[in-house]
Amino acid sequence: MSDEVQAVAARDEANATETVREDKGSVLWREVRGVAWVLLAVLAFHSFVAKPFYIPSESMMPILLKGDRLVVSKYPYGWSWVSPSFHVLPHWQGRLFGRLPKRGDVVIVTPPGQSDDYIKRVIGLPGDTIEVKGGRLILNGVRVPSQVIPPAMVPVDANAPCDLLEFPGNLVDGPGGKRYCRLPLVRETLPNGVSYNTIDLGPSPGDDYGPVQVPAGHLFLMGDNRDRSADSRFALGAPENGLGGPVPWENIGGRAEFITFSMNGDSSFLNPLSWLHAFRTGRSGGSLRGKGGI
Repeated sequence: MSDEVQAVAARDEANATETVREDKGSVLWREVRGVAWVLLAVLAFHSFVAKPFYIPSESMMPILLKGDRLVVSKYPYGWSWVSPSFHVLPHWQGRLFGRLPKRGDVVIVTPPGQSDDYIKRVIGLPGDTIEVKGGRLILNGVRVPSQVIPPAMVPVDANAPCDLLEFPGNLVDGPGGKRYCRLPLVRETLPNGVSYNTIDLGPSPGDDYGPVQVPAGHLFLMGDNRDRSADSRFALGAPENGLGGPVPWENIGGRAEFITFSMNGDSSFLNPLSWLHAFRTGRSGGSLRGKGGI
């Protein structure tokens, strides 16, 4: 009898152990599955609704500075092969629920044949003729109204160093010994009334271009920092690294909406206390649509 009792007890213990293992396995699987669903939801949101975007260059100064963090909405123009955050879809022409951007919209764009994202302003729509003479924009044979306005005074920091090669003679001292980058501004107004500030640093290779007609299903994009922007005026790939002319509208990844926050580049990732001092004040919030800059 005792042997039978021991055998039953051993089976119960084995069954209990197996049950614990199954419970642990079920809990682990539920956790893994939960994390996977969260990651998929985040990826879907980034790909089809909105995503953060980091400004890596000075091509859209003065409205955007290197170190700005933006929200880019994915849905205003519909969706295309560039909509997923990692551009994993096969290329196809056109857009799902597509709508053309408006002149003056600030958009992210993937240059043809590449995977990096640029940020530029929409200047020309399909059928428009684009020309630049002496640094001034001509749209459909009519010079776009432009006005010289007082310069922008951008505080110098690690992300806006006012490099002597890029901005020769523009580094100036301000009150209290603080250094600024003094940027000459020209305000343009497109035919639809959108106005924005551009930087005019003097003669540059992009000051004379075209005329070029924008083909159907394409857009002509330019940076606001006209003399330091690799845009539709310049060839694809090195050394110009431009957009290669008007870009297919399916290469537009979304519209820039607003700045969430901005960092001056002086922080250390390993030192959280330095993050607070690296925030640029006065650059958060506010729409980027139809805006002219700082």
